[in-house]
Parts: sequence; structure tokens; C-alpha cells
Amino acid sequence: MSAAFRKAAKARQRPHRERAQPAARTKLGLLEKKKDYRLRAHDYHKKQNALRALQKKALDKNPDEFYFKMIRAEVKDGVHVIKQPKDEVTLEQVKLMRTQDIKYVEMKRVAEAKKIERLKAELHLLDAAGSGRGRHLFFVDTEREVQEFDIATHLDTVPELVDRVYNRPTIATLQRETVKGPTDPAHLKKLAQQRKNQYDLLRQRIEREKAMFVITQKIQTRKDLLDKTHKVKVKKETTTAPAIYKFKFQRKR
Repeated sequence: MSAAFRKAAKARQRPHRERAQPAARTKLGLLEKKKDYRLRAHDYHKKQNALRALQKKALDKNPDEFYFKMIRAEVKDGVHVIKQPKDEVTLEQVKLMRTQDIKYVEMKRVAEAKKIERLKAELHLLDAAGSGRGRHLFFVDTEREVQEFDIATHLDTVPELVDRVYNRPTIATLQRETVKGPTDPAHLKKLAQQRKNQYDLLRQRIEREKAMFVITQKIQTRKDLLDKTHKVKVKKETTTAPAIYKFKFQRKR
């Protein structure tokens, strides 16, 4: 066979290609290929080095070594977890802590009640619109007096000031001096808004004081439950009231 013929036959040959490894089999390791021996060798030596390092670490460890996590650790469902230590308190200590909590909440509630009284004194129990919350009743003797009744005349003031429940001077006072205080509508509107904000603050403080009172009752109930006296729950706890228990009568010595 001539050299030209061999060269032409070699040119007609198809190049050999290694088949690719399927993606689903990559987890099984490197595919047996002629040209992948270097990759497989590198992977093998890497695993052997890791095993030797672990063996050396195990041999260097002191078998008598102790640390506290050994007694606070356990395995649950194959998961290593650390046991949390329980708080060691006596019954008397728990009662004392409950008492301190009650005193603190009660102190905050009393402070809130004082702020409420101070705010009520500043507002003079007026509403935000400037008129009384309740009704002002006038008593007369006959039906004729009811028909002829005039509020401005009865209050001895001008009709423009009848709707005001505060700073409502009489006619005699108006003759001696002018009306004190702001008379501009814009200024009056601003004062009304400020008064409304003050009443909103008063309402919030009253609700907070009631909530603290309920908290105090609930803490006291939990403190009473620490006693070993037999008790029966009469009413469940709600957001506005503590639970009610009926305790067995026990005579004190």
C-alpha cells in the first residue's frame, strides 16, 4: 500500500469523539474515559488526603478532654441540638417576682391616673366643639312659660353667646368691659382643634390606665394560682378581665 493511498484513507476516516456523561449520572462520579484518568486521579487523592486529615485529628484528640456542651447536647431525630438549661427558682422567689411586677405596674397606673386628673382640670371637662356634652335643663311652672321661654334672657346674655358653655359673660359684664379672649374665626378654629387633640390624648390615657388595671389583676391572679390550694376556674380570662377562680376554704392557723 502506497503512502498516497494510506494518506487518502486516513483523510476519509471520521474523528473519534468521547461520549459525554449524562447530567443525571454526574453524582455517581467521573465517567470512565480514556482521557479522564487525570481528573479521576486528582479526585481520588483529594478524598484520601481528607480522610488522612480526619484520622490525624481523631488521633491527636485527648480522650479525657471534657467540655460542658457534652452534658448539654443531645441528638433528636438525627439532629444535634443543645439542651437549654431550666431556670431554677423557688416558689417564694416566683411570688416575690410577681409582687414586684404588681408594684411596678400599679406605680405606672397611679402615675397615669394623676396625669388624667391634671388633664381634666386643664380642659374643664369641655368637649372639642366648645359645647357641653350633656343637656342644660330649665324648669318652668306653666305651659305658657315654655312657649315664651327665651334662653338669652334667662341667662342674661346676648344671643350670639348662647351656644358657648364657657367664657359667656352677662350683659352687665359686656357693658363694663369687652369680651376677653380670641374672637377671630380662624383663631377659634385653631383653638377648637387643639382642644380636640387634648381630649384625644385624655381618652388614650384613660384607656391606658384601664389596661394597666387589668394587667395588675391578671398578675395578681397568677400569683394566687401559685398556692397549692384546690381551686376551680369559674370564668375564663378575657382581654378586659382576668380569669376568676373559686378557691377551697382553708382555715388559717
